[in-house]
Amino acid sequence: MTDAALTATAAAQAPIDTPFAVFWRKFRAHKGGVAGLIVFVLIVLAVYLGPLIHRIDPNKIDIRAKNQGPSFAHPFGTDNLGHDMLAQVLAGGQISLAVGITAMLLSLFLGTFVGVLAGYFRRIDGLLMRLTDLFLALPLLPLLLVIIMLFRDTLRAAFGPETGIFILIVFVIGITSWMHTARIVRGDVLAVKNQEFIVAAKSSGMYEHRIILRHILPNVLSSIMVSATLGIASAIITESALSFLGLGFPSDFPTWGRLLFDGVNFLQLTPSRVFWPGLAISLTVLSVNYLGDAVRDALDPRTLSR
Repeated sequence: MTDAALTATAAAQAPIDTPFAVFWRKFRAHKGGVAGLIVFVLIVLAVYLGPLIHRIDPNKIDIRAKNQGPSFAHPFGTDNLGHDMLAQVLAGGQISLAVGITAMLLSLFLGTFVGVLAGYFRRIDGLLMRLTDLFLALPLLPLLLVIIMLFRDTLRAAFGPETGIFILIVFVIGITSWMHTARIVRGDVLAVKNQEFIVAAKSSGMYEHRIILRHILPNVLSSIMVSATLGIASAIITESALSFLGLGFPSDFPTWGRLLFDGVNFLQLTPSRVFWPGLAISLTVLSVNYLGDAVRDALDPRTLSR
């Protein structure tokens, strides 16, 4: 067999890289992204599986063990009411992550919906972008405070103190954080919609909604995924800020931000009350940011192997 035939046979037998394989290879090359993924997975596992090992009730009050430092019985110490801080940090992590992921999904849906419509349909582009600019111009923190003060009691009465506040916090964060996703998605849609395959789909008589679902959305998916990773970090920070201001969940429903709010007055007596939830917030946000950077680099078409 000639060398040319051997080369052709080897090329035919060589495995073809799938898009996921290319993405994973480029993702692994980003050391910060790999470290962020490992840290984030460890945090999620600790938060959701930790209570199965550390079985102390986070709301159990033990006055005799109040304001204790780290020990074998209470690895993170206790607060002024004798609550186990490790149990509270784990329980608070479940709520904070749930708020972050749910609010991110809401903002991602709104941002993608507005961005695709604005980029694809020229006649409503100006209206939707002016609406986006209006939301960007609003002072977000005062707006969040006003919305929570107006609807907090109503939702508590309708859905209960925990579920009502959860719905309110997720809704408030979601409707105030979709604008950057909308602008990014709109730019990608404008770049994609004039390409040959979109023109061919229009010429074949394909309906507009099918073009958007089958051709537009898959080609802007990379930007949506990057916005999703970064949106989790933004939502967690916003929820923590609201809880720190005392406008989030009730005190018997701990989140990381609420634990910070409750521990500020005891900072000099038991600094660990602030250190552990603050560390959890910092590690989660930092890991998600690195994860988002790695996803962005891995999905960048300018760096993909051809």
